[in-house]
Amino acid sequence: MSRRCLTRLSAIALMAWATLSAQAAEPVTSVPQLDISRYAGQWHEIAHLPMFFQRQCVGDIAARYSLDAPGKIGVLNACRTKDGSMDESQGVARPVEGHPGRLEVRFAPDWLSWVPMVWADYWVIALDPDYRWAMVGEPDRKYLWILSREPTMDRAQFDQLKARAEAMGYDLKPLIMAAPLR
Repeated sequence: MSRRCLTRLSAIALMAWATLSAQAAEPVTSVPQLDISRYAGQWHEIAHLPMFFQRQCVGDIAARYSLDAPGKIGVLNACRTKDGSMDESQGVARPVEGHPGRLEVRFAPDWLSWVPMVWADYWVIALDPDYRWAMVGEPDRKYLWILSREPTMDRAQFDQLKARAEAMGYDLKPLIMAAPLR
């Protein structure tokens, strides 16, 4: 076989493998029900996929959700930085009609709220029936957060959530641990 033929066969095999891998993953879906009044409150981040806006965070990462008005959810993200100070970011979330487990979140100023690009998908993709832990992602599988009401999480629970995320096609190699497991 010629080198050119081998190169083509390799390229075809690689494309077929990539297609099968993408098809093999479960779709990213949000939970069918989300009681936002139960979801509101303090959440501690256990782990996340790297994202630009969290690059300065080294610990004590938390999010607080508040019911500010019907259809308007206040968001306050906070974390400890390398110099020991706390960094905070305020935003707002809104429900996605027809999809109870989906929100859109915005950290841009109110006057930019009309711009579609300032709103990001925030899908609750796994949720404890008692709202003790949650896993949040989005359909492109670029972002993922594992959250807990407590500042730590049981290792077995964490491993189950990781397996669930991997089954949905998330690449967890770059996952950043933000809190200890027990």
